[in-house]
Amino acid sequence: MRKGALFTMGTREGDCGDGAGRRKERAMKVNRRRFLKLASSLGVSSLLFGYPVVIERNRVMVNRYRIPVPHLPEPFRGFTLVHLTDIHYGPLVSLHMVRQIVGQANRLKKDAVVCTGDYVHERNKRDQIDRVGPVLSELTARSGVYSVLGNHDHWADPERSRYWLKRSGQDLSHRLRAVERGRDRIWLAGAGDLWEDHEPLDRLLGRIPPEDCRIVLAHNPDTADTDYEGRVDLMICGHTHGGQVNIPFIGPPVLPVKNKDYSSGLKSSPRGTRVFISKGLGWSICPVRFNCLPEIAVLELIPDVPEVLGEAVSV
Repeated sequence: MRKGALFTMGTREGDCGDGAGRRKERAMKVNRRRFLKLASSLGVSSLLFGYPVVIERNRVMVNRYRIPVPHLPEPFRGFTLVHLTDIHYGPLVSLHMVRQIVGQANRLKKDAVVCTGDYVHERNKRDQIDRVGPVLSELTARSGVYSVLGNHDHWADPERSRYWLKRSGQDLSHRLRAVERGRDRIWLAGAGDLWEDHEPLDRLLGRIPPEDCRIVLAHNPDTADTDYEGRVDLMICGHTHGGQVNIPFIGPPVLPVKNKDYSSGLKSSPRGTRVFISKGLGWSICPVRFNCLPEIAVLELIPDVPEVLGEAVSV
């Protein structure tokens, strides 16, 4: 009886051992599957998180646009502007990157360079201004470099920001410059920043001969909707960063402007003014870009015809 009991007990122990082994093997397989699923999920999450933060945010494009401009004289057909805006030098936008942007802009075939503000990122500091100012002073073009300030430049230190624009000879804030080709000319006018030092545009526009072509540089595209009577043939702006995130079929969920039509590209204001808005180069609020690559915009001006061409080339 004892032997039987011992045998039975032994048999049960043997059964239990084989079952435990199988259960352990199954558990190991389940754990491996869970690990692979977890690793896969983490990989996808890392990719989804890393792409807009690490990859797209740093992939600068050279985007080319053909812009029809009313009252543009025929000798200025093909006049080309390189437009830089919203560099936001500071956290995650290195001075090395700014030098690359300036170098690329200088190598592009163009007639002039226009810059529409937000060259630095931080507030109440002049250090960033003094570091990036000399680099931006290296911009060159045969018909000149023209720059205005953005809200971040005012928030950092408005006087120091103006100092570098004046020292570089690029200052167009509240100023006019005529560019001539033979007997014909176009005018570049610099608007103040809408949030920080806006002045009525008519103070500038009233000094331009009524038949002449007028191109206004303004940081904030909402400037196009302010109260003025004079004609603007083209306004060139930044500020929006294209929203930084552009959701397919929906568009940018956040735009720091009142007129939500002013995202990026060539737009028309309610009064019919042509407004070009660049996606810019840096970031604000959150360091991400999704379906909205940073850009150096190259604007080829042509007399007003119903045609706009855009193409993108990687830097």
